[in-house]
Amino acid sequence: MTAKLIDGRAIAAKVRGEVAEKVRAFQSAHGRVPGLAVIRVGQDPASEVYVRGKIKASAEVGLLSEEVHLPETSTTEQVLAAVDLVNRDPRIDGLLVQLPLPKQIDEQLVLDSIAPEKDVDGFHLMNAGKLLSGRRDGVRACTPFGIMRLLQEAGCDPAGKRAVVIGRSNIVGKPMALLLLEANATVTICHSRTQALEEEVARAEIVVAAIGRAELVKGAWIREGAYVIDVGMNRLPTGKLVGDVEFGAASLRAAAITPVPGGVGPMTIAMLLSNTVQAAQRRMG
Repeated sequence: MTAKLIDGRAIAAKVRGEVAEKVRAFQSAHGRVPGLAVIRVGQDPASEVYVRGKIKASAEVGLLSEEVHLPETSTTEQVLAAVDLVNRDPRIDGLLVQLPLPKQIDEQLVLDSIAPEKDVDGFHLMNAGKLLSGRRDGVRACTPFGIMRLLQEAGCDPAGKRAVVIGRSNIVGKPMALLLLEANATVTICHSRTQALEEEVARAEIVVAAIGRAELVKGAWIREGAYVIDVGMNRLPTGKLVGDVEFGAASLRAAAITPVPGGVGPMTIAMLLSNTVQAAQRRMG
């Protein structure tokens, strides 16, 4: 068998279309459009590219979007002051601080200072706690939230299925496991210390690889008919971008699989836009 390709670009475009419709409806109801602000500190080239992409995507769906750019030498207190201004800005419904921050800044303190209702990345302790406790009124982390949509579009109902999440980060691995559990999957979390990873993967009907090691998951490990979501983005010495899964061999066994690039990546920004509109709707009651 050859796996169906889960086209993240096409599905993200569909999500952005849905968001644009919600923006128009919100404007009609409330006389303004939802607003997103991004705080960027320093001159990290990758961060500059990511923020530019988020601002561009926001404008395309009709959101108000603003970048607050602070110098590399900023202190924690200066970044906290910038966050406070955006927290209090009635035009802004969603706020994210682009990571990484310069080393002199207390990253966790900054993230904790974002108003939970404006935390469209879903990283705040309040939103993480709501997900953990099974409440549905919090903001979901964008990448895992997007992966759930990818599975849905691929025709995969996680209920009753064995799912393996490889990676335990607060950004992807942990919230991913909780979202799959919420969808009634039986979930195993694997990581760098897991023994017999091959055996864990071989049992799984859903595999989400988010560990950041090029082609760690071999295609031969994949169970026939499994759904494979590859979050990894690794550059080989040749310059080629590959995921955490050995794509060619895995695609001969999986029912459906995401490519790298063009799979999970586009969904992260799409779900950020969706979270922003949802945050605006909640703020307006």
